[in-house]
Amino acid sequence: MLSIPINLNLPRTPNLITSLPGPRAQAIVQRDRAVTSPSYTRDYPLVVSRGQGCMVEDVDGNVFLDMTAGIAVTATGHAHPEVVKAIQEQSERLLHMSGTDFYYEPMVELAEQLAIRAPFPHPQGNAAFPAKVFFTNSGAESNEGAIKLARYYTKRSLIVAFLGAFHGRTYGAMSLTGSKAVQRANFGPLVPGVTHIPYGTHASLDYLEQQLFTTILPPQEVAAIVVEAIQGEGGYIVPEDGFLQRIREICDRHGILMVVDEVQAGMGRTGRLFAIEHWGVMPDIITTAKGIASGLPLGAILARPELMTWPPGSHATTFGGNPVACAAGIATLRLLESGLMSNATQMGELLQASLTELHQRFPRVSPPRGKGLMVAVDLLDEQGNLDHKLRDRIIQEAFLRGLLLLGCGKAAIRFCPPLVIDSDQIHIALQIISEILSS
Repeated sequence: MLSIPINLNLPRTPNLITSLPGPRAQAIVQRDRAVTSPSYTRDYPLVVSRGQGCMVEDVDGNVFLDMTAGIAVTATGHAHPEVVKAIQEQSERLLHMSGTDFYYEPMVELAEQLAIRAPFPHPQGNAAFPAKVFFTNSGAESNEGAIKLARYYTKRSLIVAFLGAFHGRTYGAMSLTGSKAVQRANFGPLVPGVTHIPYGTHASLDYLEQQLFTTILPPQEVAAIVVEAIQGEGGYIVPEDGFLQRIREICDRHGILMVVDEVQAGMGRTGRLFAIEHWGVMPDIITTAKGIASGLPLGAILARPELMTWPPGSHATTFGGNPVACAAGIATLRLLESGLMSNATQMGELLQASLTELHQRFPRVSPPRGKGLMVAVDLLDEQGNLDHKLRDRIIQEAFLRGLLLLGCGKAAIRFCPPLVIDSDQIHIALQIISEILSS
């Protein structure tokens, strides 16, 4: 009988018992440097041993408050008992059989659960679901598939993406990405046919329609506009009012598909299952991953049924839709809808209110932005310019005080904790940051 610990009994506040990194962590970091790729980005020497809820413990017994959720992945918290139970029970029955070639019920059930909730037009006639689903292993893989599907369906090749966007590091996804030069440098030639424009403003869409469409980017050759409902890696940027609605209108007018990347913003993080729902916009394709299975590798492409008509063998995967990952996804979705999305809304409001108070006390912290538990602030210098060095110093100092943070954008700190976070833990996080700024 497989035995997995459920009750880890970690404290709910930071508890540091060694200097950081501790001796065991230092030894593992040295071993890692000898054998793993230098392309990994490690912000600080955290060597995790186990986790529970919003808390993680390192190999030396130090306990940290996690405001990162593994980059917005552990939506239901670390090792949620119901998710662990679902994984345990499924792993005892079947680990793998490949959904590309065969059938198994967890994959079908999760596809049904996602399809019925997709923010697409209600089906007409005898259609039972407003979406069809293709399962992947990651967000990058979901975006790769979305490019293929859009080009296949429209028989067009050009794509519009946005500066600041992050869609992944594989070739197609990297070609859509416009976040940091290091993510694209020295890897060319990239996938052709992608044009980037600034994100989130009507001026950018004016430029698309009045300049690009009339000169070098014929709209009748554009397959898709790929956009994040809230830009993630680019800085947790919320677009101007009407921006996403206008993209929908442009797509409708020119027969272009609207592809919405919900890899970071989706799965309840903003208080809605998909962030695009805040604007009442119905896209044609949605890509998702990260929080979909609370830490197991899983992603999905959701498309309107009339779009997902590619023939057998045109797109497939060995591991996507793995039965254990799907079981975790079913449990995750149930937990999101039984209170965690509501908690994301409530705790997100508290987080933004607390960060607003921090901004009022410390002008070098910008006002907060975001929705739900997808929130960020910029760090500024004395003249009000973005200050990435100050941001990086705060993240490092927070680690030394038992708080895990990550940056995004040019000088932002992102707050994307597990959706189980409570008000006491938010106050603790803000108190630590306040102490750092005061010092």
